[in-house]
Amino acid sequence: MGGPNELRAKFSSMEEGTGEDWQIISGHYMPFASKVADRVLDHLRLLDGDYGGFPVDRLEHSLQTATRAHRDGREDEYVVMALLHDIGDTLCTFNHPDIAAAILKPFISEKLHWITEKHGIFQGYYFFHHIGQDRDMRENFRGHEYFEDCAEFCEKYDQSAFDANYDSAPLEFFEPIVRRVMARPVNSVYVNE
Repeated sequence: MGGPNELRAKFSSMEEGTGEDWQIISGHYMPFASKVADRVLDHLRLLDGDYGGFPVDRLEHSLQTATRAHRDGREDEYVVMALLHDIGDTLCTFNHPDIAAAILKPFISEKLHWITEKHGIFQGYYFFHHIGQDRDMRENFRGHEYFEDCAEFCEKYDQSAFDANYDSAPLEFFEPIVRRVMARPVNSVYVNE
C-alpha cells in the first residue's frame, strides 16, 4: 500500500479526471490486480475450522472437491472452480454461489461460471427434501445447455466431499494452479486483450 507521498490522481469526481490522472491510476492497477490470487487464497483460508455442523470444515470440503476433480483429470480452470465454489460462505451465506461465481467470472468459461452460480440449487437435490424444500428445484433449469454439467459436478465432486477420512491434497498443492488461472483473465472489461 502506498503512503501519503504516493503519486495519486487529483480529481474529486471521475468526470474531472484527466489522462494524466488515469495514467497514474493505471500504473497502480496491474500490480494490485496481479495479487488477486493471494487475496482469494487468504479468503479461502477463512473456511478453515468453520464446520457449520458438517462432518468436515468448509476448507476441507473445498479441498476434497478440488482434489476429486484434479484426480479425475479435469483442467485447471475446473479444479479452481471446484476449490472456490463455496468461498462465498463466509461473506454471504444466503447466496454463496453468486459470490463464488462473481470472483471466478473473469477467469473461467461461461460453462464453469454457470456451474458455480447454480451449484447451490443443484446441490439441493441431495438435501432439500430433508429441510422442507423441493429437492427437484434444479428441474427449473432442465434443458439448459449446462444442466448435465452442473448435475455432474454436484454428483461427482461436491456432494461426496464430506468424508473425514478422504486423502485430499493440501491447499499448498492448489496454490500454483490458482495463481496460473487467475493470472490471465478471459472475461473482464478492465483488461484489453
